[in-house]
Amino acid sequence: MTDSPVNTLLKSLIHFDKSSASPVYIQISQQIINAIQRSYLAGGSLLPGTRIFSQLINVHRNTAVAVYGELASQGWVEIIANKGTFISVPEQRTATIKAGSNLIGDIYNFAETTGFPFQTSFHLSSTQEFTEAKYELNDGQPDLRLHPIHEFSKWYGASMKRKSLISKWNQNKKTKYSVFENQLCNYLNATRGLHIKPKNVISTRSTEMSLYIISQLLIRPNDVVLVGDLSNYAANMIFQQSGAIIKTIPIDEQGLNVDYIKKHFVKGAIRSVYICANRDYPTTVSLAAERRLKLLQLAKEYQFAIIEDDYDYDFQFEGLAMLPMASSDANGMVIYLGKLGQSLFPSFQTGFVVAPENLISEAKNYLQMLDRQGDLTQEQMLSELIYEGEIHRLLKKNILVYKQRRDFLYQCLEENFKDAIRFKKPTGGLAIWLEFNTVISLVQLSEQALRYDLFLPKTILYQDKDTCAIRLGFGHLNEEEIEIVVKKLKQAYDLALK
Repeated sequence: MTDSPVNTLLKSLIHFDKSSASPVYIQISQQIINAIQRSYLAGGSLLPGTRIFSQLINVHRNTAVAVYGELASQGWVEIIANKGTFISVPEQRTATIKAGSNLIGDIYNFAETTGFPFQTSFHLSSTQEFTEAKYELNDGQPDLRLHPIHEFSKWYGASMKRKSLISKWNQNKKTKYSVFENQLCNYLNATRGLHIKPKNVISTRSTEMSLYIISQLLIRPNDVVLVGDLSNYAANMIFQQSGAIIKTIPIDEQGLNVDYIKKHFVKGAIRSVYICANRDYPTTVSLAAERRLKLLQLAKEYQFAIIEDDYDYDFQFEGLAMLPMASSDANGMVIYLGKLGQSLFPSFQTGFVVAPENLISEAKNYLQMLDRQGDLTQEQMLSELIYEGEIHRLLKKNILVYKQRRDFLYQCLEENFKDAIRFKKPTGGLAIWLEFNTVISLVQLSEQALRYDLFLPKTILYQDKDTCAIRLGFGHLNEEEIEIVVKKLKQAYDLALK
């Protein structure tokens, strides 16, 4: 009996780790289930008795009894009195369970490469980097620690209990605009100076999704898209993936040089111009009012679309945020993108697109294909937070904190770097544009920073023959962390100078 094919298979298959957090009988059960799912153990096969099984894999008999009991409780075996234990594959098979042992053969190793060709894309190469460093910089992300966890769980739980939610999930009838669409429309009109109706706005998962959809509708291979000199790397990836030819336009203290466009391009040669509504990415320079008007007029004359990305509208520390160009666009030349809820957890934030009705109608068709269901619970919660003024309240509280952090960062940089750097204190946003007066290797700066447990991702480093700067995000750091990070950055800078 010990030499039967079933016993031989079980002996070669089953391996367990007594030091594992998972009980031994569970580890063994999972491996037997895997063998059944892969048809190594056919339905109707007789398993050895618990005494022989315990000897076979060198465990206590009580463990063998527990294994068979576990398999029986899940329906994988049938124990028949005075006859034995038989494999009984359930009609509704559960998802494959990952076993603790992969020693049965290559069947456990999923193929590393496809057996067929497919189209790869350099433009979609991930920019994400990982680090073990205790401190790290980014391009200007909010601090999740400022978000009230208990309030969010209360809001989310209340939204889940709404009886209307189930009917929305199962709804197939054509209805008027949802409560969320109306609330979003009202909120944007009140905060951005717009005059839109729900037919002019669409909600997406993120600004990146918004831009991707718009690019698919707007751009064809070899269309020319104009961006600022350094520009947003994420936006550039999306444009290039759509087949666009990206050309850069100079940026000065007044923002994008609109006159340069008129001098170097002719009517019909441009498909779109990408700009940032309040602060240029990455330099934080604002586009002057005069140039905004010129750009709107040029768009009408040359018949190109203006994609206006308002990525940091919510973080304005001094004065009023500049109203988007979309608020004064009477000719339908502007596609306005933004975010809602940046003072909430990332999973509760949402992107939006504002544009003329005909474009939004097409964008909704595209979104229906990509994300038919959406997140109705999120929409329900955001509708209530807008209506009750909670989003505005959270935003105002966080702005005071971020302004204080910006001012403290300014002080730390002045004390540590003195004349080695130059930068302007931005009126808003969660990052500053920090330029080094002496040209150094920023790659070397990043390497030296790691020696001091500080990580500088490549996406914040900007270096060419005219530029030696970093986009230094501070929103995610408190004052104690800012002081530590600036000192570490200075130490790394001193080493990079040598």
